Amino acid sequence: MCIRDSAHVGDSRCYLVRRGQVTALTRDHTVATEQLRLGILTGRQAAKATTGNLLSRCLGNEMFVNVDTADQLVTPGDVLLLCSDGLHRSVRPGDMADALGPRANLEKAAAHLVSLANKRDGSDNVSVQLIRIRAVESVGMYRGRLYKLPTAK
Repeated sequence: MCIRDSAHVGDSRCYLVRRGQVTALTRDHTVATEQLRLGILTGRQAAKATTGNLLSRCLGNEMFVNVDTADQLVTPGDVLLLCSDGLHRSVRPGDMADALGPRANLEKAAAHLVSLANKRDGSDNVSVQLIRIRAVESVGMYRGRLYKLPTAK
């Protein structure tokens, strides 16, 4: 299944957790991240920059905003982790993977990640949402209409 037209603005993140690997699906819209992308700062400099909390894009500030959009393939068992910068600045991807194993209780995992972020930093708000993909329906398109593809047995 493909998540169609996911959209993102700001410095909250979405991660894909698949078979113990954590992949960031979004990038922060901060001045430091933009400077890193343009080659003005190195990764080490961007991590320590005072502009790391200064948003370069956000909702509600301007009449028009450039929104990043993407499609992402998801499979059964994948977990999507949506979180604020209060979580992703203090919890490493390895910690996320450990908390979100294949049989993890998502409520308990969310509480654990929030607690871990608060213990390590606690200077910013921390929010997290977890979504486990249980099943995927295969669909195709013919002449502009969706149809369900037969599943292999």
